[in-house]
Amino acid sequence: MTNHNQFTRRHLGKAALAGATLIGAPLPLRHGFAQTAPANLKVGLLLPTSGIQAQIGQACRRGGDVANEVFGDMKMPVRLEIVNYDTESKPDVSRTQAEKAIDAGCHILVGAFDSGQTIAIAQVAEQRGVPMIVNIAAAPQITEQGYKFVVRNFPTAPMLITGALALHKEIFKVSGKTPKTAVLMSVNDTFGTAMINGIKALFPKLDMPYQIVDTISYDPAAKDLSVEVAKAKATKAELLMPVSRLNDAKLLVQEMVKQRWEPMGVMNPGAPGLYEQDFLKTMGKYGDFMISNVPWLDPKSAMTQVLEKRHAAKFPKDQLDINGGFTFEGLLVAAQAWLTAKSTKPADLMEALRKTKIDQHVIIGGPIQFDAKGQNVSIKAAAVENLKRKPTVVMPLESAAAPLVFPMPAWNDKRRV
Repeated sequence: MTNHNQFTRRHLGKAALAGATLIGAPLPLRHGFAQTAPANLKVGLLLPTSGIQAQIGQACRRGGDVANEVFGDMKMPVRLEIVNYDTESKPDVSRTQAEKAIDAGCHILVGAFDSGQTIAIAQVAEQRGVPMIVNIAAAPQITEQGYKFVVRNFPTAPMLITGALALHKEIFKVSGKTPKTAVLMSVNDTFGTAMINGIKALFPKLDMPYQIVDTISYDPAAKDLSVEVAKAKATKAELLMPVSRLNDAKLLVQEMVKQRWEPMGVMNPGAPGLYEQDFLKTMGKYGDFMISNVPWLDPKSAMTQVLEKRHAAKFPKDQLDINGGFTFEGLLVAAQAWLTAKSTKPADLMEALRKTKIDQHVIIGGPIQFDAKGQNVSIKAAAVENLKRKPTVVMPLESAAAPLVFPMPAWNDKRRV
């Protein structure tokens, strides 16, 4: 079911603010003040807000729901017309919804969290000549097909793996504890397959201190992982590396507790699942001390702080994480391209996207900008540990909000409260 939330433009008089106000604006946004905003930019936001990935898709959408308010707070003379489309967690529906968004006059598409769904949308965008900004999706082929109308503000699977495994080494160095063996458990969907293949290709080159003794894959829609967890436990691996989604991550940890498997740590190589709000709520104390090595919101960024404030005000019971963060950034990229292009024509918007350079944003890393393939290569990984039911940056140290805890405390340890 398609849900259309349309916004009207306001506050465009801000573009005519006095020179003193302009000088006080954040540096990367001053360019926007010097321009007259063009006619409305209509953005089709395609996300899996129903189906197996519904909770993650809804978390993404919440980042989009507060985007215009954050733009206003940051003194950007822009207000997007955002139209929401539900992909229903299915690639075929994603394609249909992308066609529907373009037929409805959307100038830019943003989405879609899942790699399989994103690939379907990218094919439509390319065929129809409409720009697409990928918010979250790691399958390498998205920016390896030579597409002329697709840019991605999210790491590829190899980028995720390289950044995550580098953080593994740092975690071991800081903690003084190093596992010698690991087991990889992964979903077998498009994303999981890309991650498994990437790890197989990159692992021998990264001089890791542990050996992967087994790789166990499973269906992301599985209802029972008892056999897979028993197999992983039997390897006696000291480290579990899960490449999961939300529902299977819950099943995985529940089964670990049930089978009393207590490895030295549970640290993913760059994947969702462990930091999701519903995972933390469902798992309670058993979800703490697990580490996700993923891109994350920079808690020290001024724009992150504004986004957090707006998100908390509108969704006081919901967590802001990278799902909302990257979706917000996708819309930020669209807004800045619009201001630069002064046009809603596809060719003009794509030219502006290729020239994008946004210094002030919310995800840890360098400026948002795209290489010749349309890939942002400046995004950095962070070690995000679940502490007191909250995903918390523990590394890199310059962005850390709390100290690292590793090895992971046992299931009945008093530190789990």
